[in-house]
Amino acid sequence: QVQLVESGGGLVQAGGSLRLSCAASGLTLRRNTMAWFRQAPGNEREFVGTIMWDGGRTYYGGTVKGRFTISRDIAENTVYLQMNSLKPEDTAVYYCAAGFRGSPYGEATQYNFWGQGTQVTVSS
Repeated sequence: QVQLVESGGGLVQAGGSLRLSCAASGLTLRRNTMAWFRQAPGNEREFVGTIMWDGGRTYYGGTVKGRFTISRDIAENTVYLQMNSLKPEDTAVYYCAAGFRGSPYGEATQYNFWGQGTQVTVSS
């Protein structure tokens, strides 16, 4: 049974940083592409970034590129999202996703498993 548990969300001022974690069980990061998405009220789920299972290549959505970094600890089976230079428009619930079915990696429908989400609020 796959379980993804996000943590690390909270309230931060604009310009600040947060690091989110996604602890995975029931699957191994060695063989699974992982992704982060976010969803603000009234908006569709937005692709934040992904880390590929083979080699750990990362890809990011345009709105976060250069500010956010995805990494992984295979031994801990955990994926991280380091968020720097946060803006009020980054406010959303952030979700970890796994069970990638194939391209395009930026589509939420291409992932089978989701965490419960963690709230990130950036104040101006």
